[in-house]
Amino acid sequence: MAAARPRAFLLKPGHLERDEAGNILDARSSVTLILTQSRNIVVDTATEGEEELIVGELAALGLSPEEVDLVINTHDHPDHSGNNGLFPRARILSGEGVGRLKEGDHVASGVWIMETPGHSLDSISVVCESSRRTVMAGDAIPLMGNYLRWVPPRLHVDRELAMRSMARIVEVADLVVPGHDSPFLVRERVRVTDLG
Repeated sequence: MAAARPRAFLLKPGHLERDEAGNILDARSSVTLILTQSRNIVVDTATEGEEELIVGELAALGLSPEEVDLVINTHDHPDHSGNNGLFPRARILSGEGVGRLKEGDHVASGVWIMETPGHSLDSISVVCESSRRTVMAGDAIPLMGNYLRWVPPRLHVDRELAMRSMARIVEVADLVVPGHDSPFLVRERVRVTDLG
């Protein structure tokens, strides 16, 4: 019998606010829950201070933070990892450090890692083989506008790497969860409110 496909749920969309000069005023990452047969996974945990919102969204799905087994940070910036401590039983993984996640690592059935450097050298994306292939891109694609205008993240360490990573993501994804925006369907070029 085939394993059930993982299911992805958007706990909160990301947000990015800039002033007229382009300086960041507020940055809060998307937070995604992936449910598999063996693990409950949270991808990115947003900015410190958003705990109540995340706990409320988990509760609406019948889960508590203690039931999360794995937290994956797409990169180690505080707007993506600020609430890691909310998950006391979870193993915290990212694309850097000891035991780091790397290209092709399978973290659960139907959930695997793509290395997507450019925004930072350790950036990773999480691919979920749900009813639609969903990619939690972090800041490899921070906004839908980066995809529509085909421009790299404004903050990047290597423009060429960033563009290659964006191309890889949209090549495999049906649905992208950007780091600081609402999810969008790649081919249709429209935002969606849920990942189902």
